Order: sequence, then structure tokens, then C-alpha cells
Amino acid sequence: MDLLNYAFMQRALLAAVLVGITAPAIGIHLVQRRQPLMGDGIGHVAMTGVGLGFLLHSSPVWMATLVSVAGSVLMELIRWYGRARGDIALAMLFYGGMAGGVMLVNLAPGGSTANLSTYLFGSLATVAPSDVTAIVVLAALVIAVTLGLRRQLFAVSQDEEFARVTGLPVRALNLLTAVTAAVTVTVAMRVVGLILVSALMVVPVAAAQQLTRGFVTTLGLAVAIGVVVSLGGTVTSFYVNVPPGATIVLLTIAAFAVLAVLAAPVGRRRARTAPGPGDPAECAIPATRAAGDEVGV
Repeated sequence: MDLLNYAFMQRALLAAVLVGITAPAIGIHLVQRRQPLMGDGIGHVAMTGVGLGFLLHSSPVWMATLVSVAGSVLMELIRWYGRARGDIALAMLFYGGMAGGVMLVNLAPGGSTANLSTYLFGSLATVAPSDVTAIVVLAALVIAVTLGLRRQLFAVSQDEEFARVTGLPVRALNLLTAVTAAVTVTVAMRVVGLILVSALMVVPVAAAQQLTRGFVTTLGLAVAIGVVVSLGGTVTSFYVNVPPGATIVLLTIAAFAVLAVLAAPVGRRRARTAPGPGDPAECAIPATRAAGDEVGV
């Protein structure tokens, strides 16, 4: 393929594959926790890190990672202790992160909102070798956490109280989920962009859930969708000269629509075979699934 003759496209395709794997891998836990927009909030906060990178002449990827990790920890603390004012505090954190990023980029020597836009919406030509190194290291961390602790993360995402009773460190695992989501956002920002990365974390999972039930099968299908749309969007962006982030997200939504059509007869068949109100199977408590047994994980 012609595009493989270009070094920047080789880097972009590698980044796209890693983004396609990591985004749904952590996104499935955010969907289970009913926090599908957490990635969007982290993306806003990460903009301040990008701005600091420009201002301090350091790597925007690593600086965004540090700032977004700090922001994700703060989000979890607000969720634990914020109570009634938690939503207001989160809104200020999100919008403050966005405003801070724009301000810092403009204060940086030679900085402009044009520079920031490549991080907001993704850019193939700007994926530098140093970015690839950072993306590979961070993606390896995300994959290690989401696979190595999949049972524990699944249990906490499904039912925090049950997980606490079984002896799992719920708060530590919640923090780890938030930090992993923050790292995933910075992995994806060079290809998809900070504004659109949340879609790649959530939509492939929602698409996969239409056809699958078990956690492992849902995760596998979601990752497959993520890789296909990431590669497809990157290649399309090269040949058609359109923004990669927007292309990837539109392809993801298209995949969701296609799977929704395919899932309609499956849903009708499941409805016909579902147990009735008096069926013992309907009354059974899936304790092993909640605990992360191989039935669910």
C-alpha cells in the first residue's frame, strides 16, 4: 500500500491500532459504571496538560498524561465526597481544564489555537516518533491493567457493595479505573483527538452489547470494532484528506447502526426464549457473575 511508504503513516497506523485496543478495553468498565462521559471530562482536563507542554517546551503527551491522571483522581474524590455539589465541582473542573489549555497554548512562545487543534481533533502528520514511544508505553500499561485485573474491575463496576463484601479494595480499584481512563485519553489524543476520544471508548462497547452478553465476548467484539474503525478512519483520512478523529467517530457510529440492524432478530429470538416470571431461572441470583467468575469474565 502506498501509505506505508510514508513514515508518518506508519506511526499513525500503529497509534490507531493501539487506540482501537485500549479505548474499548477501559470504556467497557466506564459503561458498566454508568460513567460513559468520564472520558470526555478527562479530555477537557488533559487540554491543560497540552498547554503546559507547549509553555514549558516539554512533551505535550507526557504532560497531558500527568495532568489528566491528577484530574481523574480529583474526579473520583469529588464523586466520593462531593454529594450535592459534586456536579458543580466537576463542571468547573472540566471547563476550567479546557479554558486553561487554550490560555496556556496562547501564552507559549509561538503557540496558537491552531497547534491545540491537532490535539483536540487528531492529526496524522503530527504523530512524531517521540509520540509513538509514549503511546506504546502508555498503551502497554492500559492493556496490562485491563487484562490483568479484569475480574476485579468487572466486579467493582457491576456492584461496588458486593465487591466490598468479598474483600476487594473498591476505592483503590475505582481510582485505578479512573487513572487508566486518563492514560487512555492521552494515548488516543494524537489520532482521535481529546474532544472525540470518549466516543471511541463508549460506542464500540454499546455496539458490541447489542450482539453479546458475556463480559469477555463483549470486550473482544468491542476491541475488534475499535481496531477496525480506527484503522479505517486513519486510512480514509490519508486518501480523502479529512480529519482522522471525526472520520473514526463517524465510522464507529456507522458500525453501531449496522450492528443494531443485525441485532434486531437476535433480540426478538431472546425475547421468545426468555424465562417467565415463575421460572426458577428468572429468580436465580447470578452471584458468580457478579464476583467475576468465568461465566461473566
